[in-house]
Amino acid sequence: MSSIEFYLLITAFLMLLSVVASKLSNKFGIPSLFIFLGLGMLAGSDGILGIEFDNVELAQNIGTLALIFILFAGGLDTVWKSIKPILKNGLILATVGVLLTAFFVALCVYYLLDFTFLESLLLGAIISSTDAAAVFAILRAKGISLKKKLSPLLELESGSNDPMAIFLTVAILQIIMLPESTNATEWIFKFFLQFLIGGLLGYLFGYLLPIILNRIHLTFYGLYPVFTIGWVLLLFSSAALLGGNGFLAVYMAGIVANTREFVHKKNLIGFHDGLSWIMQIAVFLALGLLVFPSQLPDVALSGLAIAFWLMFVARPAGVFISTIFSSFSFKEKAFISWVGLRGAVPIILATYPYLQGFEKSNLIFNIVFFIVLFSILIQGTTLPLMAKWLKVESKSKDFKGESVIASPLFYHTLKQFYIEEKSRVIGLSIVELDLPADFLILLIKRDNDYIKPTGSTLLEENDMLLIQCNSENKYKKVLKIFQIVKE
Repeated sequence: MSSIEFYLLITAFLMLLSVVASKLSNKFGIPSLFIFLGLGMLAGSDGILGIEFDNVELAQNIGTLALIFILFAGGLDTVWKSIKPILKNGLILATVGVLLTAFFVALCVYYLLDFTFLESLLLGAIISSTDAAAVFAILRAKGISLKKKLSPLLELESGSNDPMAIFLTVAILQIIMLPESTNATEWIFKFFLQFLIGGLLGYLFGYLLPIILNRIHLTFYGLYPVFTIGWVLLLFSSAALLGGNGFLAVYMAGIVANTREFVHKKNLIGFHDGLSWIMQIAVFLALGLLVFPSQLPDVALSGLAIAFWLMFVARPAGVFISTIFSSFSFKEKAFISWVGLRGAVPIILATYPYLQGFEKSNLIFNIVFFIVLFSILIQGTTLPLMAKWLKVESKSKDFKGESVIASPLFYHTLKQFYIEEKSRVIGLSIVELDLPADFLILLIKRDNDYIKPTGSTLLEENDMLLIQCNSENKYKKVLKIFQIVKE
């Protein structure tokens, strides 16, 4: 058996095992991320399979690529209307909250370990971002829904706080390694420039993506996911080359794209959700392979102390100070604090000191890895209990069948319309018409065929449309776009 076949076999085995093992998350409430990391550790040099993997640069590149598509999928699955009311609080948590968390962690590390304050701040920055993807997976598995503003806040914070943590880590690491190049004004300028360029490019690419998808009219559906993958990679690389924050850009692009309708939208969101899971499995397996479990006991006591400080002091302090002017109650703030699970990003960031030749990089990596394991295991498994104890679950009213009034379909709401020669809609897809939600094209008769329309269906001359619309005025108003083009 050649080496490529062997590695493909191992990869397939680990991926399938990860998917099957994720069922434990539903049954026992164990976070999927913990399972993926555990499998990677078992497959590593200290584990059962004994796979030797110590390529830090490759692991970091895998992590960067994974994070691009994880963030884009998170943005694409985010509904703007739900996050708009909590936008201000979410952004403050994702910036000021991250900075405060890093600072408070640094205080603990400085007095606990033989670190300078800058080195302590580096570890604090690495561990400062959260991963709420694991949170929602656990809550969904347990059938728990949070109060109205909590879910979108946690979703927005987890998706937008990674760029801040990455910026802080890179900035502090460069200050440590190249102290002569340190310039506070320059770093502040670079911070705002990165987020400005990343935000603007993300908005532009997110705005253009639905327009292009609606007008490109590709013959095969399979090319649409390929196009979106290329579009996301183009955005990230362009933002990075122009000095912007590529991670913020792809997350912003996903949110903006989801505000508009485009062809195959549901399928594309599903595709990127699946791609996100592939990336999560790949990055956690790679990071699990990278760690040496035999080294973790050496950092267990210090890692445990920092983890407890992070969970009970640093994260709550960051949350309560950041949300001091918000309308969230004490119990809601306490739950937000507890939801600060650490995920893939801190472990990816913990590889950065290796590539810079930082002497304490191995110690930092092992401590961060231990904290992440402890965080997702302890906080992850207790989330349902905390949600119930802090009374942050939404109270949905019981459905009463007798309150529903039978409403048969009245035939006067169904209408037929022929697309005449030279109509302005000929050659356009249905999604390009930007029709109201209550104006439905149910069926298209084309020659002797009956077509079930989708957003990508192109309209042709002499098509007969079967339309459902309750309002006569709206029906007449919308049909103005079907008018014949005047020569």
